[in-house]
Amino acid sequence: MKQMVAAGMLLALNSAHAATQTVDCGRLLDVQKGAWRERVSIVIENGSIVSVGPMTQQAGNIDLSRHSCLPGLIDMHVHLTSETQPAVDAYRDRLAANPADMAYRSVKYAERTLMAGFTTVRDLGAADNLNISLKRAIAAGEVPGPRMFTAGKSLATTGGHADPTNNLSHFLSEKIGTPGPVEGVLNSPEEARQAVRTRYKDGADLIKVTATGGVLSQAASGHNSQYTEDELRAVVSTAKDYGFRVAAHAHGAEGMKRALRVGVDSIEHGTLMDDEVIALFKKGGGWYVPTISAGRYVADKAKDPNYYSALVRPKAAAIGPQLQATFGRAYKAGVKIAFGTDAGVFPHGENAREFGYMVEAGMTPIDAIRSATVNAATLLDQPKRLGAVDAGFAADIIAVEGDPLQDVKVLEQVKFVMKDGVVYKKP
Repeated sequence: MKQMVAAGMLLALNSAHAATQTVDCGRLLDVQKGAWRERVSIVIENGSIVSVGPMTQQAGNIDLSRHSCLPGLIDMHVHLTSETQPAVDAYRDRLAANPADMAYRSVKYAERTLMAGFTTVRDLGAADNLNISLKRAIAAGEVPGPRMFTAGKSLATTGGHADPTNNLSHFLSEKIGTPGPVEGVLNSPEEARQAVRTRYKDGADLIKVTATGGVLSQAASGHNSQYTEDELRAVVSTAKDYGFRVAAHAHGAEGMKRALRVGVDSIEHGTLMDDEVIALFKKGGGWYVPTISAGRYVADKAKDPNYYSALVRPKAAAIGPQLQATFGRAYKAGVKIAFGTDAGVFPHGENAREFGYMVEAGMTPIDAIRSATVNAATLLDQPKRLGAVDAGFAADIIAVEGDPLQDVKVLEQVKFVMKDGVVYKKP
């Protein structure tokens, strides 16, 4: 596997966009229709698709005639600048790791994600704006990775999920000082507006708020509401002024209700949603990004007394196991769903396991694939550029062996990856 990844990196980093190239697919999934197109050639110029038609099989074409081709996958909830580790290592990093240390690690996480077939991601929070810097490095072709849409630093309230000073000693807290809107911590509508404007200045693409407590933060509650409705309304209204969508981390029902009432675009996790939350989703047209993979992972790790801290372990055990069943209820009720995993909470590159969990909970394979293609592209405001293989779209193409409409788990073994017309992985 390491040799394959290294070969893919060298191929991509040492090749510019070919003037014209053609990919021959044994079959191509039309994600809108949910049907296969047999023996197809995709013509690409300067990183974009110019035509899709009958297979030509000319010399020099990229031969995927024995493979099933799909659009590049989109994960709407990742954290590419960090990865799960035991509590003792996490504490050590918190005290000793420099931003540069975390930046260098993020390169391999981005590479793994791309090689797993995810050509686009939405990164929902990182310290020191590392996700913004990683986005720029990938866009410039300096490191291999998925196309990134980033939130910069998540917005929190004092003591809330994403407050960077949670659970630090009094001595360290005094040395660091009290974080404010510039650091992504707010406690009033006025500070909410400043926090959003700071993310705009930093170069973020969207806003992420932590509307409730979280599982992995060093704080007691994993689900309590952490914003007033006025604070959330100020975040959303200011974000709209700057053309930002707003993603709201939320486990508890009351936090979701407040966030949906003021018009957030997506709820992340949504663990304890009730019927009223589902009704608000459908009334306002908000999206649900479920992250079942993270729930499964933290529930499993909560059984190990040495993996998470004493504050985190009971939250992981209580909240993690509920995500998959919540997702099943939301899907059955007709809530709009976009694919997201919370990769970083579990190891990067394992994102495609989410498809299997979605299908286990009752979703059809084609709807699971749509959630990671056309649905995700719509939530990104990229419906004419990403999420499909068609003329005018970015040349983001992956290929697998077998039929993911029959066995969605074949998406865990992606054999070919192209992003913007550049091949990163070949069979």
